[in-house]
Amino acid sequence: MENVESQARPQMAVRHRVRHPKLAMVSMLLGAFVGMFSETSLNIALPKLGEAFGMSAATLQWLVTGYMLVIGIIMPLSSIIAKWFSTRKIIIFALVIFILGSIISALAPSFVVLLAGRMIQGIGTGLILPLMFAVAMQIFPPEKLGAVNGTMALVIMFAPAIGPTLTGVILGVASWRWIFWFFLPFLVIALLFALFELENVGELTKPHVDGLSILESIIGFSGIVAGASLASRYGWGSWQTLGSLIVGIVVLAAYARRQLHLANPILNLQVLKNKDFTVGTLVVMLDFAIILSAMYLMPQYIQNGIGIAVALTGAIMLPGGIVNAVTSAVAGRMYDNIGAKKPALVGLVIALVGALMLAVASDHAKIGYIIAAHVILMIGAPLAMSPAQTAALNALSGREAGDGSTILNTVQQVIGALATALATSCLELGRHAASGSAQARFTAGAHVGFYFTLALIIITLVVATQLKGRPVGHSIKLDK
Repeated sequence: MENVESQARPQMAVRHRVRHPKLAMVSMLLGAFVGMFSETSLNIALPKLGEAFGMSAATLQWLVTGYMLVIGIIMPLSSIIAKWFSTRKIIIFALVIFILGSIISALAPSFVVLLAGRMIQGIGTGLILPLMFAVAMQIFPPEKLGAVNGTMALVIMFAPAIGPTLTGVILGVASWRWIFWFFLPFLVIALLFALFELENVGELTKPHVDGLSILESIIGFSGIVAGASLASRYGWGSWQTLGSLIVGIVVLAAYARRQLHLANPILNLQVLKNKDFTVGTLVVMLDFAIILSAMYLMPQYIQNGIGIAVALTGAIMLPGGIVNAVTSAVAGRMYDNIGAKKPALVGLVIALVGALMLAVASDHAKIGYIIAAHVILMIGAPLAMSPAQTAALNALSGREAGDGSTILNTVQQVIGALATALATSCLELGRHAASGSAQARFTAGAHVGFYFTLALIIITLVVATQLKGRPVGHSIKLDK
């Protein structure tokens, strides 16, 4: 009798059974890796692209902004798309469109064509990321979700961290076009796994699609992302920035109000009434802002504050990127044993130490000191990320998981754009207020930027105190 019960228990715990859960995830993990790698890989290549196309830095920035803009538009729609089209169709389409965008970018004869290729790539990333988390919540039992989310966090955190380093290597031996050719083998392998191992997960309910909601979603999310990106170029007081942000916020508020009153919303915002999901999402969102703000400031401080060459900058940031990946994997497993609260609080205290070291570093700081500070920060921040993410998604039932995943991934992209823009503003504010040599002024600006990172860590610490402790019995909500 006991054996029968032990055999039956996993079947009750898994929301949707597939033949090979791990193999089913490979296509999405590879797609997500390339998508997140692509988000930061082009930053270091912008000067080369400026030489190739004769464009200003402000214009070239649209290669990064446009990519994030499309992701910000597609992600909120991914939940309703998953209710109309099967998992396999969406992922296969996303990978094919990503391959197409990479080929267009690699062969681009002009800046406009390159930008179009980048925006096509953004469609693939915007579809893959939220669906990856939603599928994982369906095909793995609760007691394994911590480890699974740790693996996904490893992919998502390691890819942007390693992006500048690998791009620097590619640019050192080949043309910028090989950055995009580099994506193709991973995407082709992902497509093969999607064709042969990915099974359909979830139910196609095909609800009514509210056209006004889609329009509000596109205008609202793109307005905020574009506004944050424009702020780094024109300043927060410019009409371009304020106009974009105001339109985005107003339309997004109207969108949220409409979703709460529709019988079949595009995005089920009712899940935000679940305190455990909302607290976990806030921790993930703020932690992502901590990492992105630090990752934006560090390479500039290393090059312009300390005066180290671009090629060596990537090497200096590599240990932190590796530690980030390892910590993400280990932190995910912690949730299965001790819950989210303890790892998050310990991780944020560790991150506070690393950020404080960077905030007081001088323009004569030793390379070893900078590497140590970065490594400490990259131990702490991901230690909080994976458990909080698992806690958030595990608080939802099967049908809510897709909406929860979409919300979680969308706010990450929005807060990522805002954090980068605010870090830029802090950097410029501190630089212009300082005196002395160019390196000393830039270091002063970096200090102000890292104070912003410190403030984010303190806020996240306060929010993380509301996370739950150890999961009891790995209970899970199943839809009837």
